[in-house]
Amino acid sequence: MDSLEPLRVFLHLADTLNFGRTSVERHLSAATLTRTIQRLEAQVGQRLLDRGPRGVALTEDGRRFTEYARQALALWEQYRQQGPDGAGLSGTLRIFSSVTAGQAILPDLLAPFRRAHPQVRLELQTGDAAGAIGRLDEGAVDVTVAALPARVPEHLASMPVADTPLVCVVAKSARSQRAAARTGDWSAVPFVLPRGGLARDAARRWFHRQRLDPTLAAEVDGHEALLTLVSLGVGAGVVPRLVLDTSVAKERLAVLPTDPPIGTFVIGLCARRTDLRRPILSALWASVAATRAGQDG
Repeated sequence: MDSLEPLRVFLHLADTLNFGRTSVERHLSAATLTRTIQRLEAQVGQRLLDRGPRGVALTEDGRRFTEYARQALALWEQYRQQGPDGAGLSGTLRIFSSVTAGQAILPDLLAPFRRAHPQVRLELQTGDAAGAIGRLDEGAVDVTVAALPARVPEHLASMPVADTPLVCVVAKSARSQRAAARTGDWSAVPFVLPRGGLARDAARRWFHRQRLDPTLAAEVDGHEALLTLVSLGVGAGVVPRLVLDTSVAKERLAVLPTDPPIGTFVIGLCARRTDLRRPILSALWASVAATRAGQDG
């Protein structure tokens, strides 16, 4: 372990309040994790965590030490990112993006930042947009690019960069489903829906406005899996138009007219507010804002 690694381990545990999860995600044995926390408590001279039958909780000293650890790591990162002799930003920027945003939005969004700061190492993780906020809260990434919820949590900052309508799609070969939708008989159309997330919430609201109790044909994780089942005729699905436009299954699908519209996704950057003081994130925020201003102009 480097000299700051115990602080990173403690902060992870302070976020999860779960020794087992921190042990797995930080790639530490249970014994090593326990010794790390015990050494920190010995150095601080206070108990930082309460361990009881109901789980793990931060003590008052533990909460104060959490703030100290975050500030110490932020100051070190700020110093390290100045580059040799202050010659420019360096370090690592960890990005989580939905698969579609990674393909359709990120290249143009990051290109100006990349040109301005070539020494910054970019780490990109992709996955379901529903997990984006969780990745930030866990400290697993520095910034996310995905659909934004209607209410972004107060401790997070966000910047919209694009929007895309939600559409209802069905297999071109599913003639009976297409005919039922055209006549407004949605009760005859089975649906494939995500297990959770913003698209599922939007679909539920649309069903409610239609006074429809839909037949659920399948539930899936992720838009790509949803479009695969829809293209096979399993049922209709609700996805962002951007997902449909970038899908390899696009030619096998048809968009069904919906009145009223299902809704719109706003895609944007999201980061912890406290992290915006870090030079790399501050530079990224300024770069994206300048790119957006140029597009609007």
